[in-house]
Amino acid sequence: MVDLTHESGAGATPLRPSTLVSLDRPDLTYTDEVAAATAHLYERVRDVIPPVEWPVMAPYVKAINELKRERNAVILAHNYQTPEIFHCVSDFGGDSLQLAIEAARSDADVIVQCGVHFMAETSKLLNPDKTVLIPDMRAGCSLAESITGADVRLLRERYPGVPVVTYVNTSADVKAESDICCTSANAVEVVESFGVDTVLLIPDEYLALNVATQTDVKILTWKGHCEVHERFTAAELEEYRDAEPGLEIIAHPECPPEVIAIADFTGSTSKMINWVRDRKPAKALLVTECSMASNIAAEAPEIKFVQPCNLCPHMKRITLPKILDSLVEMKEEVTVDPLVAERARRAVERMIHLKS
Repeated sequence: MVDLTHESGAGATPLRPSTLVSLDRPDLTYTDEVAAATAHLYERVRDVIPPVEWPVMAPYVKAINELKRERNAVILAHNYQTPEIFHCVSDFGGDSLQLAIEAARSDADVIVQCGVHFMAETSKLLNPDKTVLIPDMRAGCSLAESITGADVRLLRERYPGVPVVTYVNTSADVKAESDICCTSANAVEVVESFGVDTVLLIPDEYLALNVATQTDVKILTWKGHCEVHERFTAAELEEYRDAEPGLEIIAHPECPPEVIAIADFTGSTSKMINWVRDRKPAKALLVTECSMASNIAAEAPEIKFVQPCNLCPHMKRITLPKILDSLVEMKEEVTVDPLVAERARRAVERMIHLKS
């Protein structure tokens, strides 16, 4: 094992996260010791991960949990991560903003973002003095990539004086050009907070259309879409409902309007989860990324989840081996230009303060 100090012995000075060196790669053999050390974690996921798969995952789970303690690291896992990540190695699970806020409350030196790139950027915005890592820098987002800061500047020229509300699912560059951010949970509140008759709500067109049905404020939109949610169709969901009598359909507001129209409930990621936990339907279909249903099923095996398995290819770039590599080698570090970060942070903090 590599010594993580400038010199050995009493009084040695710990290295800062930015200067941490690579550690020796741990042994990933599945042994009785590994089985015993991870048995309590497998109990959390035994209903969604077959026993034959656990011996492959368990050595990574044990190594990651040990290494994050050595690094004084916290692991954040979005709801769309797979159960072995979400339930077995993460310290906090939730939506992107919730994860960033939890990280800011932590005394960890290192944040490992198990999500997509804009989430890691948001964590960095709210935690500028911490080292933020993402296990795969290629984990992007079709929605975030649908708009740039230059696009927002052009929108401001076209609609002078109109407030710009930007979905948190955007790059720091876009946030920096915005007045305030929002989530799918608080978008209506944020839009109405300006007290004006017209607001730009970008970039998710379907979220904006959904918000427009809940407020008298005129909503100007941008044609950005999530490649997972836009694939769902009303006809597809009606087929599931016909095949499964009593099925409850719970949709995310990033879905097309015709999907929202036939859903039994529509809400943000956290509201979808709370609805299922509170209602405990016999059968449920979550119209969102497939892994979220698996993560809830691990906690509520009595619910039958019908899963039209739309996977986010970007989220699925994050794996146990990549998380381990990230901690061993301290990669890939996410940074934001300080001038951009200062302006983007204001937009995020305005939302947080509004919420509080």
